[in-house]
Amino acid sequence: MGSFDKSSDPEAVKTALVAINDNDSAVVGEVQAAEKFAFGEDRKIGITGAVFLILNKMIGTGIFSTPSAIFQATGSVGVSIFLWVIGGFLACCGLSVWLEFGLAIPRSGGEKNYLEYIYKHPKYLASCVLAAQMIFLGFSSGNSLAFGRYILYAHNGEAQDSYKARGIGVACATFACALHAFLPKWGVRLVNVLGVFKVVIVLFIVFAGFAALAGHRHVPDPKNFEHSFRIETTETYGGGGAYAYSNALLNIVYSYKGWENANYVMSELKDPRRTLTLAAPIAVAGVTILYVLVNVAYFAAVPKGEIATSEVLVAGIFFKNVFGDSAGVKALPIFVALSNLGNVLAVSFAHARLNQELGKEGLLPLSRFWGSNKPCNAPAASLFLHWLVTIIILLAPPPGPAYNFLVNLYTYPGVWINGFVSGGLIWLHFFRRDTWKPTWRCWEPILAIFFLLNVFLAVVPFIPPVGDWNAEGYPYYVFPIVGVAVLLLGGFYWFVWTKFWPWVRGHSIVAERIVDEDGNEVIRYKKVKKA
Repeated sequence: MGSFDKSSDPEAVKTALVAINDNDSAVVGEVQAAEKFAFGEDRKIGITGAVFLILNKMIGTGIFSTPSAIFQATGSVGVSIFLWVIGGFLACCGLSVWLEFGLAIPRSGGEKNYLEYIYKHPKYLASCVLAAQMIFLGFSSGNSLAFGRYILYAHNGEAQDSYKARGIGVACATFACALHAFLPKWGVRLVNVLGVFKVVIVLFIVFAGFAALAGHRHVPDPKNFEHSFRIETTETYGGGGAYAYSNALLNIVYSYKGWENANYVMSELKDPRRTLTLAAPIAVAGVTILYVLVNVAYFAAVPKGEIATSEVLVAGIFFKNVFGDSAGVKALPIFVALSNLGNVLAVSFAHARLNQELGKEGLLPLSRFWGSNKPCNAPAASLFLHWLVTIIILLAPPPGPAYNFLVNLYTYPGVWINGFVSGGLIWLHFFRRDTWKPTWRCWEPILAIFFLLNVFLAVVPFIPPVGDWNAEGYPYYVFPIVGVAVLLLGGFYWFVWTKFWPWVRGHSIVAERIVDEDGNEVIRYKKVKKA
Protein backbone atom coordinates (compact mmCIF):
# COMPACT_ATOMS: atom_id res chain seq x y z
CA MET A 1 0.00 0.00 0.00
CA GLY A 2 2.94 2.30 0.56
CA SER A 3 6.49 2.56 1.82
CA PHE A 4 8.64 4.49 4.27
CA ASP A 5 11.25 6.94 3.03
CA LYS A 6 13.93 7.15 5.70
CA SER A 7 15.89 9.78 3.80
CA SER A 8 13.13 12.36 3.87
CA ASP A 9 14.09 15.85 4.87
CA PRO A 10 11.96 16.93 7.86
CA GLU A 11 12.34 20.57 6.85
CA ALA A 12 10.30 19.82 3.75
CA VAL A 13 7.21 19.36 5.87
CA LYS A 14 8.17 21.39 8.94
CA THR A 15 5.97 24.25 7.83
CA ALA A 16 2.98 21.99 8.31
CA LEU A 17 3.44 22.35 12.07
CA VAL A 18 2.73 26.07 11.99
CA ALA A 19 -0.17 27.70 10.20
CA ILE A 20 -0.57 31.46 10.49
CA ASN A 21 -3.56 33.36 9.20
CA ASP A 22 -2.12 36.34 7.43
CA ASN A 23 -3.27 38.99 5.03
CA ASP A 24 -0.89 40.83 2.77
CA SER A 25 -2.94 44.01 2.99
CA ALA A 26 -3.57 43.87 6.73
CA VAL A 27 -2.03 45.56 9.74
CA VAL A 28 -1.97 43.52 12.94
CA GLY A 29 -3.46 45.16 15.99
CA GLU A 30 -3.66 44.08 19.62
CA VAL A 31 -3.91 40.48 20.79
CA GLN A 32 -7.49 39.66 21.70
CA ALA A 33 -6.98 36.36 23.51
CA ALA A 34 -4.61 33.42 23.78
CA GLU A 35 -5.25 29.83 24.69
CA LYS A 36 -2.85 26.93 25.08
CA PHE A 37 -3.83 23.46 23.89
CA ALA A 38 -1.68 20.93 25.73
CA PHE A 39 -2.43 17.40 26.88
CA GLY A 40 -0.56 15.46 29.52
CA GLU A 41 0.81 12.01 28.75
CA ASP A 42 -2.02 10.46 30.76
CA ARG A 43 -4.48 11.94 28.26
CA LYS A 44 -2.58 10.88 25.15
CA ILE A 45 -3.64 7.84 23.14
CA GLY A 46 -1.33 4.87 22.63
CA ILE A 47 -1.45 2.04 20.09
CA THR A 48 -4.20 0.11 21.89
CA GLY A 49 -6.33 3.23 22.35
CA ALA A 50 -5.85 4.19 18.69
CA VAL A 51 -6.86 0.70 17.53
CA PHE A 52 -10.08 0.91 19.54
CA LEU A 53 -10.69 4.50 18.46
CA ILE A 54 -10.65 3.27 14.85
CA LEU A 55 -12.57 0.07 15.64
CA ASN A 56 -15.30 2.01 17.42
CA LYS A 57 -15.79 4.26 14.39
CA MET A 58 -15.68 1.41 11.88
CA ILE A 59 -17.79 -1.14 13.76
CA GLY A 60 -20.97 0.80 14.35
CA THR A 61 -24.36 0.30 12.79
CA GLY A 62 -22.99 -0.51 9.35
CA ILE A 63 -22.20 -4.21 9.65
CA PHE A 64 -25.37 -4.81 11.69
CA SER A 65 -27.68 -2.85 9.40
CA THR A 66 -26.44 -2.18 5.84
CA PRO A 67 -26.12 -5.78 4.51
CA SER A 68 -29.85 -5.63 3.81
CA ALA A 69 -29.51 -2.63 1.49
CA ILE A 70 -26.46 -4.13 -0.22
CA PHE A 71 -28.15 -7.42 -1.03
CA GLN A 72 -31.32 -5.56 -2.03
CA ALA A 73 -29.27 -3.59 -4.56
CA THR A 74 -27.29 -6.50 -6.04
CA GLY A 75 -29.71 -9.43 -5.87
CA SER A 76 -26.76 -11.81 -5.51
CA VAL A 77 -25.26 -13.42 -2.40
CA GLY A 78 -21.83 -13.88 -3.98
CA VAL A 79 -21.68 -10.35 -5.41
CA SER A 80 -22.75 -8.89 -2.07
CA ILE A 81 -19.95 -10.68 -0.20
CA PHE A 82 -17.44 -9.78 -2.92
CA LEU A 83 -18.39 -6.10 -2.55
CA TRP A 84 -17.48 -6.32 1.14
CA VAL A 85 -14.05 -7.64 0.14
CA ILE A 86 -13.69 -4.75 -2.30
CA GLY A 87 -14.75 -2.38 0.48
CA GLY A 88 -11.94 -3.62 2.70
CA PHE A 89 -9.40 -3.19 -0.11
CA LEU A 90 -10.61 0.34 -0.78
CA ALA A 91 -10.41 1.18 2.93
CA CYS A 92 -6.76 0.05 2.84
CA CYS A 93 -6.19 2.27 -0.21
CA GLY A 94 -7.66 5.25 1.60
CA LEU A 95 -5.66 4.44 4.71
CA SER A 96 -2.43 4.51 2.70
CA VAL A 97 -3.31 8.00 1.40
CA TRP A 98 -4.15 9.25 4.89
CA LEU A 99 -0.98 7.72 6.36
CA GLU A 100 1.13 9.70 3.92
CA PHE A 101 -0.57 12.95 4.83
CA GLY A 102 -0.91 12.21 8.54
CA LEU A 103 2.78 11.45 9.05
CA ALA A 104 3.83 14.45 6.95
CA ILE A 105 1.40 16.85 8.64
CA PRO A 106 1.07 15.52 12.22
CA ARG A 107 -1.72 17.79 13.44
CA SER A 108 -5.25 17.06 14.56
CA GLY A 109 -7.90 17.82 11.99
CA GLY A 110 -7.41 15.14 9.34
CA GLU A 111 -8.26 16.13 5.79
CA LYS A 112 -8.69 19.78 6.75
CA ASN A 113 -4.92 20.07 7.03
CA TYR A 114 -4.34 18.08 3.85
CA LEU A 115 -6.71 20.16 1.73
CA GLU A 116 -5.15 23.36 3.06
CA TYR A 117 -1.69 22.11 2.13
CA ILE A 118 -2.74 21.16 -1.42
CA TYR A 119 -5.21 23.90 -2.32
CA LYS A 120 -3.58 27.06 -1.01
CA HIS A 121 -5.47 29.37 -3.38
CA PRO A 122 -8.06 30.74 -3.08
CA LYS A 123 -7.00 30.92 0.54
CA TYR A 124 -9.37 29.18 3.00
CA LEU A 125 -11.76 27.99 0.25
CA ALA A 126 -10.94 24.31 0.77
CA SER A 127 -11.27 24.72 4.53
CA CYS A 128 -14.67 26.40 4.22
CA VAL A 129 -16.02 23.68 1.93
CA LEU A 130 -14.80 20.98 4.31
CA ALA A 131 -16.21 22.92 7.26
CA ALA A 132 -19.67 22.93 5.68
CA GLN A 133 -19.50 19.20 5.03
CA MET A 134 -18.24 18.30 8.50
CA ILE A 135 -20.53 20.62 10.45
CA PHE A 136 -23.78 20.03 8.57
CA LEU A 137 -23.30 16.41 7.49
CA GLY A 138 -20.76 15.03 9.99
CA PHE A 139 -23.52 13.84 12.29
CA SER A 140 -24.12 10.72 14.40
CA SER A 141 -27.81 10.53 13.48
CA GLY A 142 -27.74 7.17 11.68
CA ASN A 143 -25.96 5.43 14.54
CA SER A 144 -28.24 7.06 17.12
CA LEU A 145 -31.33 5.99 15.18
CA ALA A 146 -30.08 2.41 14.94
CA PHE A 147 -29.40 2.45 18.70
CA GLY A 148 -33.02 3.41 19.36
CA ARG A 149 -34.46 0.85 16.95
CA TYR A 150 -32.42 -2.03 18.40
CA ILE A 151 -33.45 -1.05 21.94
CA LEU A 152 -37.12 -1.12 20.93
CA TYR A 153 -36.64 -4.39 19.03
CA ALA A 154 -35.15 -5.98 22.14
CA HIS A 155 -37.93 -4.56 24.34
CA ASN A 156 -41.08 -5.44 22.42
CA GLY A 157 -40.07 -6.68 18.97
CA GLU A 158 -40.96 -3.36 17.31
CA ALA A 159 -39.28 -3.33 13.89
CA GLN A 160 -40.58 -0.13 12.32
CA ASP A 161 -38.97 3.30 12.40
CA SER A 162 -40.76 5.62 14.82
CA TYR A 163 -40.29 8.74 16.89
CA LYS A 164 -39.96 6.54 19.97
CA ALA A 165 -36.79 5.09 18.48
CA ARG A 166 -35.58 8.58 17.64
CA GLY A 167 -36.23 9.77 21.19
CA ILE A 168 -34.00 6.99 22.46
CA GLY A 169 -31.45 8.04 19.82
CA VAL A 170 -31.51 11.59 21.18
CA ALA A 171 -30.67 10.24 24.63
CA CYS A 172 -27.80 8.21 23.14
CA ALA A 173 -26.24 11.20 21.37
CA THR A 174 -26.72 13.41 24.43
CA PHE A 175 -24.99 10.93 26.73
CA ALA A 176 -22.02 10.52 24.36
CA CYS A 177 -21.40 14.24 23.88
CA ALA A 178 -21.90 15.09 27.57
CA LEU A 179 -19.49 12.36 28.66
CA HIS A 180 -16.74 13.59 26.33
CA ALA A 181 -17.34 17.20 27.36
CA PHE A 182 -17.31 16.85 31.14
CA LEU A 183 -15.54 13.55 31.83
CA PRO A 184 -13.11 13.25 28.90
CA LYS A 185 -10.93 10.56 30.48
CA TRP A 186 -13.96 8.37 31.13
CA GLY A 187 -15.15 9.01 27.59
CA VAL A 188 -11.92 7.57 26.17
CA ARG A 189 -12.07 4.65 28.62
CA LEU A 190 -15.63 3.81 27.59
CA VAL A 191 -14.59 3.99 23.93
CA ASN A 192 -11.90 1.39 24.66
CA VAL A 193 -14.25 -0.85 26.65
CA LEU A 194 -16.96 -0.77 23.99
CA GLY A 195 -14.28 -1.36 21.36
CA VAL A 196 -13.48 -4.69 23.00
CA PHE A 197 -17.20 -5.38 23.41
CA LYS A 198 -17.86 -4.73 19.71
CA VAL A 199 -15.19 -7.17 18.63
CA VAL A 200 -16.68 -9.78 20.98
CA ILE A 201 -20.18 -9.26 19.52
CA VAL A 202 -18.91 -9.51 15.94
CA LEU A 203 -16.95 -12.66 16.80
CA PHE A 204 -20.07 -14.07 18.45
CA ILE A 205 -22.01 -13.52 15.21
CA VAL A 206 -19.20 -15.14 13.20
CA PHE A 207 -19.16 -18.28 15.35
CA ALA A 208 -22.96 -18.38 15.42
CA GLY A 209 -22.77 -18.27 11.62
CA PHE A 210 -20.45 -21.28 11.62
CA ALA A 211 -23.03 -23.08 13.78
CA ALA A 212 -25.78 -22.10 11.33
CA LEU A 213 -23.73 -23.48 8.44
CA ALA A 214 -23.47 -26.74 10.40
CA GLY A 215 -27.25 -26.89 10.68
CA HIS A 216 -27.86 -25.39 14.12
CA ARG A 217 -30.77 -23.10 13.22
CA HIS A 218 -34.39 -22.63 14.23
CA VAL A 219 -35.40 -22.13 10.60
CA PRO A 220 -34.94 -24.32 7.49
CA ASP A 221 -31.72 -24.03 5.52
CA PRO A 222 -32.12 -20.88 3.36
CA LYS A 223 -29.74 -22.43 0.77
CA ASN A 224 -28.34 -19.01 -0.04
CA PHE A 225 -25.00 -20.40 -1.17
CA GLU A 226 -26.42 -22.47 -4.01
CA HIS A 227 -25.61 -20.60 -7.25
CA SER A 228 -24.41 -17.81 -5.01
CA PHE A 229 -23.19 -15.55 -7.83
CA ARG A 230 -26.45 -15.75 -9.74
CA ILE A 231 -28.05 -12.30 -9.97
CA GLU A 232 -31.78 -12.46 -9.25
CA THR A 233 -34.48 -9.84 -9.67
CA THR A 234 -37.67 -9.92 -7.58
CA GLU A 235 -40.09 -7.37 -6.17
CA THR A 236 -37.89 -6.86 -3.09
CA TYR A 237 -34.33 -7.11 -4.41
CA GLY A 238 -32.17 -6.87 -7.53
CA GLY A 239 -32.59 -5.04 -10.83
CA GLY A 240 -31.48 -1.56 -9.78
CA GLY A 241 -28.72 -1.03 -12.36
CA ALA A 242 -25.61 1.12 -11.90
CA TYR A 243 -27.41 3.44 -9.45
CA ALA A 244 -28.18 0.49 -7.15
CA TYR A 245 -24.56 -0.67 -7.22
CA SER A 246 -23.31 2.82 -6.39
CA ASN A 247 -25.76 2.89 -3.47
CA ALA A 248 -24.45 -0.50 -2.34
CA LEU A 249 -20.88 0.79 -2.46
CA LEU A 250 -21.88 3.93 -0.55
CA ASN A 251 -23.35 1.70 2.17
CA ILE A 252 -20.14 -0.32 2.27
CA VAL A 253 -18.01 2.85 2.36
CA TYR A 254 -20.17 3.97 5.28
CA SER A 255 -19.66 0.65 7.06
CA TYR A 256 -15.88 0.87 6.68
CA LYS A 257 -15.75 4.56 7.48
CA GLY A 258 -13.53 5.21 10.46
CA TRP A 259 -10.19 4.04 9.10
CA GLU A 260 -9.20 7.74 9.12
CA ASN A 261 -10.40 8.37 12.69
CA ALA A 262 -6.96 8.54 14.33
CA ASN A 263 -5.88 11.27 11.87
CA TYR A 264 -8.41 13.61 13.45
CA VAL A 265 -6.62 13.42 16.81
CA MET A 266 -2.95 13.31 15.77
CA SER A 267 -2.02 15.88 18.43
CA GLU A 268 -3.32 13.52 21.12
CA LEU A 269 -1.40 10.42 20.00
CA LYS A 270 1.70 9.15 21.79
CA ASP A 271 4.56 8.92 19.26
CA PRO A 272 2.19 9.62 16.32
CA ARG A 273 4.34 7.94 13.65
CA ARG A 274 4.64 4.62 15.45
CA THR A 275 1.10 4.67 16.82
CA LEU A 276 -0.59 5.48 13.52
CA THR A 277 1.42 3.08 11.34
CA LEU A 278 0.71 0.17 13.69
CA ALA A 279 -2.80 0.88 14.95
CA ALA A 280 -4.51 1.82 11.67
CA PRO A 281 -3.47 -1.22 9.56
CA ILE A 282 -4.22 -3.62 12.44
CA ALA A 283 -7.70 -2.18 12.86
CA VAL A 284 -8.57 -2.05 9.14
CA ALA A 285 -7.28 -5.55 8.34
CA GLY A 286 -9.08 -7.04 11.33
CA VAL A 287 -12.36 -5.32 10.51
CA THR A 288 -12.23 -6.43 6.87
CA ILE A 289 -11.89 -10.11 7.82
CA LEU A 290 -14.67 -9.83 10.40
CA TYR A 291 -17.04 -8.04 8.01
CA VAL A 292 -16.75 -10.73 5.35
CA LEU A 293 -17.31 -13.53 7.89
CA VAL A 294 -20.31 -11.71 9.42
CA ASN A 295 -21.97 -11.49 6.00
CA VAL A 296 -21.39 -15.20 5.47
CA ALA A 297 -23.07 -15.75 8.84
CA TYR A 298 -26.14 -13.69 7.90
CA PHE A 299 -26.62 -15.59 4.64
CA ALA A 300 -26.20 -18.89 6.48
CA ALA A 301 -29.30 -18.26 8.61
CA VAL A 302 -31.54 -15.62 7.00
CA PRO A 303 -33.48 -16.21 3.75
CA LYS A 304 -32.89 -13.75 0.92
CA GLY A 305 -36.35 -12.21 1.15
CA GLU A 306 -35.96 -11.50 4.86
CA ILE A 307 -32.51 -9.98 4.38
CA ALA A 308 -33.80 -7.69 1.63
CA THR A 309 -36.65 -6.33 3.79
CA SER A 310 -34.97 -6.31 7.21
CA GLU A 311 -33.51 -2.78 6.84
CA VAL A 312 -31.60 -1.87 10.02
CA LEU A 313 -32.49 -5.03 11.94
CA VAL A 314 -30.75 -7.76 9.94
CA ALA A 315 -28.60 -8.73 12.96
CA GLY A 316 -31.71 -9.00 15.14
CA ILE A 317 -33.40 -11.34 12.65
CA PHE A 318 -30.19 -13.39 12.46
CA PHE A 319 -30.23 -13.89 16.25
CA LYS A 320 -33.88 -14.92 16.13
CA ASN A 321 -33.33 -17.46 13.33
CA VAL A 322 -30.30 -19.02 15.01
CA PHE A 323 -31.38 -18.99 18.67
CA GLY A 324 -35.17 -18.90 18.42
CA ASP A 325 -37.51 -16.84 20.62
CA SER A 326 -35.81 -17.64 23.91
CA ALA A 327 -35.40 -15.03 26.61
CA GLY A 328 -31.67 -14.92 25.97
CA VAL A 329 -32.11 -13.87 22.34
CA LYS A 330 -33.99 -10.78 23.51
CA ALA A 331 -30.79 -9.52 25.08
CA LEU A 332 -28.65 -9.93 21.96
CA PRO A 333 -30.07 -6.86 20.14
CA ILE A 334 -29.13 -4.83 23.23
CA PHE A 335 -25.53 -5.87 22.66
CA VAL A 336 -25.79 -4.54 19.11
CA ALA A 337 -27.26 -1.32 20.52
CA LEU A 338 -24.24 -0.97 22.83
CA SER A 339 -22.02 -1.39 19.80
CA ASN A 340 -23.93 1.49 18.17
CA LEU A 341 -23.35 3.56 21.30
CA GLY A 342 -19.62 2.92 20.99
CA ASN A 343 -19.73 4.23 17.44
CA VAL A 344 -21.56 7.39 18.54
CA LEU A 345 -18.90 7.91 21.20
CA ALA A 346 -16.06 7.48 18.70
CA VAL A 347 -17.65 9.71 16.05
CA SER A 348 -18.49 12.50 18.48
CA PHE A 349 -14.96 12.33 19.94
CA ALA A 350 -13.25 12.69 16.55
CA HIS A 351 -15.65 15.08 14.79
CA ALA A 352 -15.71 17.45 17.74
CA ARG A 353 -11.91 17.72 17.43
CA LEU A 354 -12.27 18.66 13.78
CA ASN A 355 -14.92 21.26 14.61
CA GLN A 356 -12.53 22.59 17.24
CA GLU A 357 -9.74 22.85 14.66
CA LEU A 358 -12.06 24.95 12.49
CA GLY A 359 -12.64 27.19 15.49
CA LYS A 360 -8.91 27.44 16.24
CA GLU A 361 -8.29 28.68 12.71
CA GLY A 362 -10.91 31.41 13.08
CA LEU A 363 -12.98 29.89 10.28
CA LEU A 364 -16.26 29.95 12.19
CA PRO A 365 -18.32 32.74 13.71
CA LEU A 366 -17.52 32.91 17.45
CA SER A 367 -14.29 31.03 16.72
CA ARG A 368 -12.85 31.46 20.21
CA PHE A 369 -15.94 29.79 21.62
CA TRP A 370 -15.91 26.81 19.23
CA GLY A 371 -12.13 26.42 19.52
CA SER A 372 -12.05 26.48 23.31
CA ASN A 373 -11.08 23.61 25.62
CA LYS A 374 -13.07 25.00 28.52
CA PRO A 375 -14.23 24.08 31.12
CA CYS A 376 -12.79 20.53 31.40
CA ASN A 377 -9.86 20.63 28.94
CA ALA A 378 -12.16 19.10 26.32
CA PRO A 379 -13.90 20.69 23.29
CA ALA A 380 -17.28 21.08 25.01
CA ALA A 381 -18.49 23.80 22.63
CA SER A 382 -17.58 21.77 19.54
CA LEU A 383 -19.25 18.71 21.06
CA PHE A 384 -22.40 20.79 21.54
CA LEU A 385 -22.28 21.79 17.86
CA HIS A 386 -21.95 18.14 16.83
CA TRP A 387 -24.82 17.20 19.16
CA LEU A 388 -27.08 19.96 17.82
CA VAL A 389 -26.67 18.95 14.17
CA THR A 390 -27.10 15.26 15.07
CA ILE A 391 -30.41 15.94 16.85
CA ILE A 392 -31.79 18.11 14.04
CA ILE A 393 -30.96 15.55 11.33
CA LEU A 394 -32.23 12.70 13.52
CA LEU A 395 -35.64 14.26 14.11
CA ALA A 396 -36.23 16.01 10.76
CA PRO A 397 -37.03 13.11 8.34
CA PRO A 398 -40.48 11.55 8.72
CA PRO A 399 -40.67 7.94 9.94
CA GLY A 400 -39.95 5.48 7.16
CA PRO A 401 -36.79 4.37 5.33
CA ALA A 402 -34.82 7.13 7.03
CA TYR A 403 -31.76 5.05 7.92
CA ASN A 404 -30.61 4.42 4.33
CA PHE A 405 -31.19 8.08 3.50
CA LEU A 406 -29.10 9.18 6.50
CA VAL A 407 -26.34 6.75 5.50
CA ASN A 408 -26.21 8.08 1.94
CA LEU A 409 -26.43 11.71 3.04
CA TYR A 410 -23.61 11.19 5.54
CA THR A 411 -21.36 9.30 3.12
CA TYR A 412 -21.86 11.00 -0.24
CA PRO A 413 -20.18 14.41 0.34
CA GLY A 414 -17.21 12.55 1.81
CA VAL A 415 -16.46 10.92 -1.54
CA TRP A 416 -16.01 14.39 -3.03
CA ILE A 417 -13.62 15.31 -0.23
CA ASN A 418 -11.73 12.02 -0.63
CA GLY A 419 -11.52 12.64 -4.36
CA PHE A 420 -9.99 16.08 -3.89
CA VAL A 421 -7.53 14.79 -1.27
CA SER A 422 -6.37 11.82 -3.38
CA GLY A 423 -6.34 13.91 -6.57
CA GLY A 424 -4.23 16.48 -4.77
CA LEU A 425 -1.80 13.80 -3.64
CA ILE A 426 -1.44 12.61 -7.23
CA TRP A 427 -0.51 16.19 -8.14
CA LEU A 428 2.06 16.32 -5.31
CA HIS A 429 3.60 13.01 -6.41
CA PHE A 430 4.08 14.05 -10.02
CA PHE A 431 4.53 17.83 -9.90
CA ARG A 432 5.97 18.60 -6.45
CA ARG A 433 8.49 15.82 -5.94
CA ASP A 434 11.18 18.36 -5.04
CA THR A 435 9.23 19.81 -2.08
CA TRP A 436 6.92 16.96 -1.04
CA LYS A 437 9.06 14.33 0.72
CA PRO A 438 6.89 12.42 3.20
CA THR A 439 8.18 9.65 5.46
CA TRP A 440 5.46 7.30 4.14
CA ARG A 441 4.69 7.20 0.43
CA CYS A 442 1.50 5.74 -1.00
CA TRP A 443 2.05 3.72 -4.16
CA GLU A 444 0.68 5.44 -7.25
CA PRO A 445 -1.53 2.50 -8.43
CA ILE A 446 -3.21 2.41 -5.02
CA LEU A 447 -3.64 6.17 -5.14
CA ALA A 448 -5.18 6.02 -8.63
CA ILE A 449 -7.65 3.27 -7.62
CA PHE A 450 -8.82 5.26 -4.62
CA PHE A 451 -9.20 8.43 -6.70
CA LEU A 452 -11.17 6.71 -9.48
CA LEU A 453 -13.49 4.98 -7.01
CA ASN A 454 -14.43 8.30 -5.47
CA VAL A 455 -15.04 9.83 -8.91
CA PHE A 456 -17.37 6.90 -9.68
CA LEU A 457 -19.27 7.30 -6.42
CA ALA A 458 -19.58 11.05 -6.93
CA VAL A 459 -21.04 10.81 -10.45
CA VAL A 460 -23.20 7.66 -10.60
CA PRO A 461 -25.83 8.68 -7.97
CA PHE A 462 -27.04 11.31 -10.46
CA ILE A 463 -27.85 8.57 -13.02
CA PRO A 464 -31.54 7.52 -12.77
CA PRO A 465 -32.09 4.00 -11.41
CA VAL A 466 -33.85 1.25 -13.31
CA GLY A 467 -37.49 1.13 -12.23
CA ASP A 468 -39.14 3.32 -9.61
CA TRP A 469 -37.33 6.64 -9.00
CA ASN A 470 -38.84 6.75 -5.48
CA ALA A 471 -38.15 3.16 -4.48
CA GLU A 472 -36.38 4.22 -1.28
CA GLY A 473 -39.26 6.46 -0.21
CA TYR A 474 -37.68 9.62 -1.62
CA PRO A 475 -36.49 10.73 -5.11
CA TYR A 476 -33.17 9.12 -6.03
CA TYR A 477 -31.50 12.50 -6.63
CA VAL A 478 -32.21 13.99 -3.19
CA PHE A 479 -29.09 12.93 -1.32
CA PRO A 480 -26.55 13.78 -4.09
CA ILE A 481 -28.15 17.17 -4.66
CA VAL A 482 -28.24 17.93 -0.93
CA GLY A 483 -24.63 16.75 -0.58
CA VAL A 484 -23.35 18.95 -3.40
CA ALA A 485 -25.47 21.87 -2.17
CA VAL A 486 -23.82 21.69 1.26
CA LEU A 487 -20.38 21.79 -0.36
CA LEU A 488 -21.44 24.79 -2.46
CA LEU A 489 -22.75 26.41 0.73
CA GLY A 490 -19.20 26.19 2.02
CA GLY A 491 -18.04 28.12 -1.05
CA PHE A 492 -20.69 30.79 -0.42
CA TYR A 493 -19.61 31.09 3.20
CA TRP A 494 -16.01 31.50 2.04
CA PHE A 495 -17.05 34.48 -0.12
CA VAL A 496 -19.00 36.10 2.72
CA TRP A 497 -16.27 35.43 5.31
CA THR A 498 -13.18 36.39 3.29
CA LYS A 499 -14.55 39.04 0.92
CA PHE A 500 -17.87 40.57 1.85
CA TRP A 501 -17.75 40.70 5.66
CA PRO A 502 -14.19 42.11 5.95
CA TRP A 503 -15.18 44.79 3.42
CA VAL A 504 -18.21 45.74 5.56
CA ARG A 505 -16.37 45.75 8.91
CA GLY A 506 -12.99 46.97 7.77
CA HIS A 507 -11.24 44.40 9.97
CA SER A 508 -11.46 40.81 11.13
CA ILE A 509 -10.27 38.60 14.00
CA VAL A 510 -7.80 35.98 12.85
CA ALA A 511 -6.06 33.16 14.66
CA GLU A 512 -2.28 32.80 14.79
CA ARG A 513 -1.12 29.24 15.48
CA ILE A 514 2.34 28.68 16.94
CA VAL A 515 4.16 25.80 18.60
CA ASP A 516 6.08 26.87 21.73
CA GLU A 517 9.44 25.61 22.95
CA ASP A 518 7.76 22.76 24.85
CA GLY A 519 6.01 21.51 21.72
CA ASN A 520 2.60 22.72 22.88
CA GLU A 521 0.21 24.34 20.46
CA VAL A 522 -0.81 27.92 21.29
CA ILE A 523 -3.52 29.89 19.50
CA ARG A 524 -3.49 33.70 19.65
CA TYR A 525 -6.31 35.78 18.23
CA LYS A 526 -5.48 39.14 16.72
CA LYS A 527 -7.42 42.02 15.23
CA VAL A 528 -6.44 42.61 11.62
CA LYS A 529 -7.37 45.88 9.95
CA LYS A 530 -7.41 46.59 6.25
CA ALA A 531 -4.49 48.78 5.18
